[in-house]
Amino acid sequence: QVHLVESGGGSVQSGGSLRLSCTVYGYAYIRYYMAWFRQAPGKEREGVAAIDGNGSATYADSVKGRFTISQDKLETSLYLQMDSLKPEDTAMYYCAADRSWGGLRPIYTYWGQGTQVTVSS
Repeated sequence: QVHLVESGGGSVQSGGSLRLSCTVYGYAYIRYYMAWFRQAPGKEREGVAAIDGNGSATYADSVKGRFTISQDKLETSLYLQMDSLKPEDTAMYYCAADRSWGGLRPIYTYWGQGTQVTVSS
């Protein structure tokens, strides 16, 4: 069983930066594909960034050039560096993991509880 715990959320002004972290517990030497999603009140959950087994990243158009997804070498932690934040980035951010590649689709098996990001103008 895989357990994901996010951290690093908070409140920041427009143009600011935050770095989210997701720690993977219960890792059993099986490679997992991982991604970040977000969900704002009244909106559907949307994929923000995903990383495959080769370290290649996929980003939503809305965050390209501003957000960077990465993993540590042991693949036990996932990160999301968020720069040039905008008020429309305000949402609950979730990390997700699965043994199969899901890209930016919310079809991952394992999900964290989320961390809130609030960007004020």
